Amino acid sequence: MESTIGLYKTELIKPGRPWRTLSHVELATAEWIDWYCHRRLHGEIGHIPPTEYETNYYLTSTKPQVTTTS
Repeated sequence: MESTIGLYKTELIKPGRPWRTLSHVELATAEWIDWYCHRRLHGEIGHIPPTEYETNYYLTSTKPQVTTTS
């Protein structure tokens, strides 16, 4: 978590100074989080966005079969 906070501060907060209002920080944070989770290419998982990796994982993982006995 500490590296994510450091990345957030380095990429968004420090370059955006001085921030005019808290609303500007909140909107910029929401946009950064959207990019971080949905469009950022992550090298450790094959240079695809984290949400795409997660979707692929759940589509390819085996699902337990539910059986009933009567």
